[in-house]
Amino acid sequence: MEHDYILWVATAAYGLHMTEEAVYDWRSWARNVLKIPAEWNEFYLFNAVVALLGLSCAMIGWRAPALSLLFPAFMLINAILFHIVPTVKTRIFSPGLFTAIILFLPIGSYCYVFAADDGVLTGRAVMISAILGFLIMMMPIVIQKTKNRPMFRKFADRG
Repeated sequence: MEHDYILWVATAAYGLHMTEEAVYDWRSWARNVLKIPAEWNEFYLFNAVVALLGLSCAMIGWRAPALSLLFPAFMLINAILFHIVPTVKTRIFSPGLFTAIILFLPIGSYCYVFAADDGVLTGRAVMISAILGFLIMMMPIVIQKTKNRPMFRKFADRG
């Protein structure tokens, strides 16, 4: 039996995670703790792209596990590097921490376990999915950290 349905569960979990971040004011936390000049419109745009990514990975399923598993990799990286570590390090609650621990860690891990059970997990798939998940997780951070540099604001103030 194939267990790639877990990718759909992961996508639904991400929706709950976005809700937690919005309700607990992720924007203020990101600005004050991570020093990221985040705006709500950017938060919503990025999360819409991530939701689309989750849907795309779920639709791919085990036909291309190196690609479909990038979403669970993204979830695990998000949980550890952007919720658990900052909360432990700063002792300041990170909006999204609850769903990161309760949903992202177990569901993201089970995506890999189920892929292994179904015989589609390879070392190459793990490596590619982890690299792609990390790059996708870092993309908005890099954009946020660089968006106000003159090189990127060249035409911003012109009518």
